Amino acid sequence: MQNIFFTSDTHLNHTNIIKFCNRPFSNVEEMNEMIVKNWNAVVKPNDKIFHLGDFGFGRECELLFKRLNGHKYILKGNHDKDSTYDWDWDGVKDVHLLKYDDNLIWLSHYPHRSWPHSFHGSWHLFGHVHGRMEPYGLSMDVGVDVFDFTPVSYSVVKEKMSKLNQREQNNDESGEV
Repeated sequence: MQNIFFTSDTHLNHTNIIKFCNRPFSNVEEMNEMIVKNWNAVVKPNDKIFHLGDFGFGRECELLFKRLNGHKYILKGNHDKDSTYDWDWDGVKDVHLLKYDDNLIWLSHYPHRSWPHSFHGSWHLFGHVHGRMEPYGLSMDVGVDVFDFTPVSYSVVKEKMSKLNQREQNNDESGEV
């Protein structure tokens, strides 16, 4: 089975994001290089990666894009420019319902309180909130601010979702909401 990864909110070349999100970088070049290095350390050329929006600012981001491994798909974010979608992405969508390893995964830049099949065990992966929102049901922020500036693998998502599911089941059994 092909390895699959998720990430969001890299905000490459976005100087103000360092201060806004308290990112541990002294400048945008250092941040860009760390994100590229971390991405390529886990994502191999034949892997599939879904970027859930807010890739980066400026035309020079295309050069960074070309350095990144994997078959790259993007879900449109609120900071992405239309020209970003002209690059060699393998797919560009607003939202996407992914079927993988017997799981349905709703992908969107934005967090949702309800999503397709949310009451039947589907997962929801999102970005946009930079780790500032607790998961709701089987949902999770996969942004770089949550995962040490590194894409997160499907296997890690699956493990975390099983713990969320376990917690929900425990709450149901105890009568807690």
